Amino acid sequence: MEIKRYEGNPIITVEDVCPSRQDFEVVCVFNAGVTRFENEVLLLLRVAEAPVNPEPEKWFLAPMFDEEKGEVVIKKFDRNDKTIDFSDSRFVITENDRFLTSISHFRIARSKDGINFVIDKQPAMYPDNVYEKFGIEDPRITLIDGTYYINYSACSNETGVTTNLAKTKDFKTFERCGVIFTPDNKDIAIFPEKINGKYYAFNRPASAEYGMRDLWVSESPDLVCWGNHKLMMRAREDFWDNGRIGCSAVPIKTEKGWLEIYHGATKDDRYCLGAVLLDLNDPTKVIARSVEPIIQPEEEYELHGFFDNVIFNCGVLCEDGIVKIYYGAADVCMCYAEISIEEIFKNLE
Repeated sequence: MEIKRYEGNPIITVEDVCPSRQDFEVVCVFNAGVTRFENEVLLLLRVAEAPVNPEPEKWFLAPMFDEEKGEVVIKKFDRNDKTIDFSDSRFVITENDRFLTSISHFRIARSKDGINFVIDKQPAMYPDNVYEKFGIEDPRITLIDGTYYINYSACSNETGVTTNLAKTKDFKTFERCGVIFTPDNKDIAIFPEKINGKYYAFNRPASAEYGMRDLWVSESPDLVCWGNHKLMMRAREDFWDNGRIGCSAVPIKTEKGWLEIYHGATKDDRYCLGAVLLDLNDPTKVIARSVEPIIQPEEEYELHGFFDNVIFNCGVLCEDGIVKIYYGAADVCMCYAEISIEEIFKNLE
């Protein structure tokens, strides 16, 4: 497909982001929600930080929000403890529990041209409760009637992975609205308008017993209580999305239907982006779907990083017939690419 990557990719790296505190270092900046705000492109970046470790040969460190203290604390694990699994750098796995070695928050970046961003020095949203004990991740921003609704994944060893909702009008103050999808359901994107008097949202429940990770659509009267859940689309054998699928961006309303840019992974965890077209009046009805990915890992910054072979997206802008894709590459940095909406339509079947 004729997709054009920005020649200066990545557009944001860890070197561009200040740590939120002196004893932390930024290890990843990726998977940003995207919107237009006050004539600028606004990214709500997921920033992952890890504690600075002065004795890495002795300790593994795991940051987490302590609800009693009301702050993020650092837990130490003895590297020589043979009962603890340190084989995956993302986790500390004990006999009875699992901890993350980094913690994520949201940071705002703004740009006049959509390429060169000024990044806030301090977090916009930071872990704040028991659901967010291990951090907040992968925000998606939906503008409805002047309010920006932000849904995001919240991680905790006490509650699992929930999807929470917040809202703002100015990106200065954020009102948390609580949990809207229970564990383990993520990759939520809320439609930007009501359909037949109801709000709709994509979601991706994970089946612990059967291992299925498919795309569903749910309804709500108020954006908080969700029901009438329906399976919309499955992962496909013998395709680039045979392992799992999930929504990526807030859906785009077109004359042909709702266009959703979604992510799919192979069974060996190679993440690409594709598209699906849905009926305007019934978003559970699939009209057409990508044969080939819109974009797949090819460049060095997409092939190698914190997690290799990953292109993952939480937001796009569709302007003047161009879909502008802001995506996380290899789970470590932010990149930009664009493609005409007509080119996407040509690849649907």
